[in-house]
Amino acid sequence: QVRVVESGGGLVQAGGSLRLSCSASRSTFIINDIGWYRQAPGKQRELVATLSRGGSTNYADSVKGRFTISRDNAKNTGYLQMNSLKPEDTAVYYCNAEIFSGISWWNLWGQGTQVTVSS
Repeated sequence: QVRVVESGGGLVQAGGSLRLSCSASRSTFIINDIGWYRQAPGKQRELVATLSRGGSTNYADSVKGRFTISRDNAKNTGYLQMNSLKPEDTAVYYCNAEIFSGISWWNLWGQGTQVTVSS
């Protein structure tokens, strides 16, 4: 089964850091483009950052200078390093990845991981 697996959420105080990870359900699956999105209670899901396999990045204005999206192609894993976290960063964070299974391309969402920033 082709799935996106996320990890790394949690509870942190304002000003702290967390790192989220996103990988495919099998190490042999290749991740192409990666995107991180978030959804706070009562709000629509919004883009946080995207990273192409070629290295092009895009960030929401609200996270520029604080968050960094990256990838380790050897591990087929994407990351979102979140520094200087603010209470308004509290949300469920979702990874969206384009995955090649060796046979087919899939565009999949992870299950989401909760990030809570206390003031």
